[in-house]
Parts: sequence; structure tokens; C-alpha cells
Amino acid sequence: MKRIAVVGVGLLGSAVASRLLAGGFTVTGYDTRPDQMAGLASRGLKTASSLNDAAAGAEAVFTILPSLDSVEAAFLGAGGLLGIVPRTATLIQMSTVSPTLTRRLAEAAATAGIGFLDAPMSGTSAMVERGDCTIFAGGDAAVVEACRPVFAAIGKSTIHVGPAGSASLAKLAANLLVALNTAALAEALVLGAKGGLAPQVLLDILKDSAGGSRMVDVRGPLMVAHRFEPQMKLELFLKDLRLMLEEAQRLGVALPLTSLTQQLCTATVAAGRGGEDLAVLITTFEKMAGLGPA
Repeated sequence: MKRIAVVGVGLLGSAVASRLLAGGFTVTGYDTRPDQMAGLASRGLKTASSLNDAAAGAEAVFTILPSLDSVEAAFLGAGGLLGIVPRTATLIQMSTVSPTLTRRLAEAAATAGIGFLDAPMSGTSAMVERGDCTIFAGGDAAVVEACRPVFAAIGKSTIHVGPAGSASLAKLAANLLVALNTAALAEALVLGAKGGLAPQVLLDILKDSAGGSRMVDVRGPLMVAHRFEPQMKLELFLKDLRLMLEEAQRLGVALPLTSLTQQLCTATVAAGRGGEDLAVLITTFEKMAGLGPA
């Protein structure tokens, strides 16, 4: 596979396209907001004016879209991918969506005779940009193996989880830990700040403590510096939290900590911070503690 189409060139889509271009692949991008692709055009990204234009001649088509509705429309809507991609192509769905939708897309692709993989990534856009992410792959093992050279250009490892839908469930579980770790980190930093500890000193301690985690490393510096340029927009992460809780309800699993974190994230979005990084959650903890602006 050398000719790749990326449908959805936002934060994650741009990072994926960047990795593929650096890996020597021919990459065509399509986004409903063409300005999203401007930065990569100078690096060799071919820009498509339509979904059909993007998919023409592609050997693999990645979808990296922000919502379930946009993913469903891209696959199953009028002029959708299942009706326009070459039958020799493989559709690789990388958005964070529900396992139920993923299985439905896989069934539709199988009926159309088109290869399909459920392949979300674990990592922020910045982590993907530097190749420091893990790809969870769900689908036929032979298709996963055929796509490994493409995945190797994007991330540090690819794990075949099982059939289509299983990778989406694994991604929700991974993002659940991201959410809870981020909330716990914010709470710890605010406790320290309220008691007079210098945030950077406390962060350095936490990094080397038994409570250290990837979120301490990735989002701790953002919280301490109060720099919330989005690596994962909070308003989009709320969608992931909703999916976790819906899947848990379907499976009969209680997620009390996740429910609380969803409410804290909802309050932060309601305060006008939804377009910022998930790390901005700390501002809600600060307000509750009487720190910072009212």
C-alpha cells in the first residue's frame, strides 16, 4: 500500500497524514474545512475537493472524524465510501466511536466486499505527530498484517485486539484511564497549590512518585503553565465519555468515577473552555478551591 487517503484532517488527522508523508506514502487529504489542510500541502499532501476525489485510486482510506454522525455519513451516506472506493482498497476507521457502530460498518463493508479495520489510536495529536502512539486494530488478522507497514509509519506499535468492534472498546477503556488520570492529576495539583506548594516542584515530585503516569508527563506541564492549546479538545473528549457510559450501561457495568469526571468536564465546557485541551479541566478544580479568577 502506497496510496493513502485521509478523510478528516483535524488535529489527529493532520498528525496521521504528517507521519504517512514522512514515511514516503502518497497521501491525499479531504476535509469539509479545506483550510485544515493548508499546512500539509507544502509537505506534499494532495488535497481533494470531495470524498470521491480523495478515495479515487486509494489503496487504503483512513477516516479520522469528530463524531459518530460524521463517521456514519462518510461510510453509509449518499456518495459514501462504501459506494465509491475501489473494491481492492481497505477502509481503516480510526475515529473513537461506539463498538456497536463499528460492527455495523464492518458488516456493511463485508457485504460490499471491501476490507475494513477498526483501528483507533491511543495518544494525543502531539504524541501521534512524533510517532509515540499505539494503534489498536480490530478485524481480520490477515488484513491487519497487510496494513502493518502503514501502521508502522504512524505509531510505535500495533496490537491486534480481535474482531471489529473490539479495538473500539479497548480505545474507550484506554480513554477512560486518560480521563480519570487527568482529573486526579488536576485534583492533586490544586491540593498542593492551595497548601502553598509550588506547582512545578509538586509536578516534579509526582513524576517520580508511585502515582506517576503518562498523563502526569503529558498534561502536567500544560496544567502548571496554564497552556491549554488543544492536543485533544475537551468538547470532543466529552463524546468519548458519553460513549464509555453508554457502553457500560449496555454491558451492565457501573462506572461511578467516569460519571463524576463527565460532570466535571461538562462544567468546564459550560464555562467556555470546550475548545481547549483536556488539561483545562484543572481550572474547574481551581475555581472550586477558590484559586484563580472567579
